[in-house]
Amino acid sequence: MDRLSVYIDGFNLYFGISDRGWRRYLWLDLVAIARRLAKPDQRLVAVKYFTARVRQDKAKIRRQATYLQALEEIGGITIHYGRYQRRSKECHQCHAAWNEYEEKMSDVKLATELLRDAFKDEFETALIITGDGDLVPPIAAVKEEFPDKKVVIVFPPERDNPRLTEVADESFRLGRGRLAKCQLPYVVTKKNGYKLIKPGEWK
Repeated sequence: MDRLSVYIDGFNLYFGISDRGWRRYLWLDLVAIARRLAKPDQRLVAVKYFTARVRQDKAKIRRQATYLQALEEIGGITIHYGRYQRRSKECHQCHAAWNEYEEKMSDVKLATELLRDAFKDEFETALIITGDGDLVPPIAAVKEEFPDKKVVIVFPPERDNPRLTEVADESFRLGRGRLAKCQLPYVVTKKNGYKLIKPGEWK
């Protein structure tokens, strides 16, 4: 069967769902969505999730930590971490200064894993959930070096990107129906008995 590897751009997916007003679907079972996106003649061999641990906002830190623990408890996925980096900003008019945090390296790590897996012949089809145009060069490299391998782009809500459509073999948007059908249980119980509960802000 066709071996399928799924690569998930965590922040692109998160903000796409949020911007669409579908925060109740953020408690997403990523392995379930990967299985639902697989075709009947495909065998799912890997699900890789790329994110970074948020900083500064305690409520966001708590929600993300709960979600990441739930994903790890369900299993079937590997999580690859970038970093959240502080950046100083200044208003050009009033010269007020402040700090903001931004995610770094997640897209680079996704690109690295995609290329590594292609060269190690880990898949026939790579499915990437993203709308990030920065991934065009590594996808183009995979297509150039391995013409028989397929790359499919699944756009998160509000994240369509024509540059990715041009370089991929196939592309489509992740819709509400699939998101709704692939939610984690409301309560995920860890092996030690601790209960991970869907954040109230995501209801």
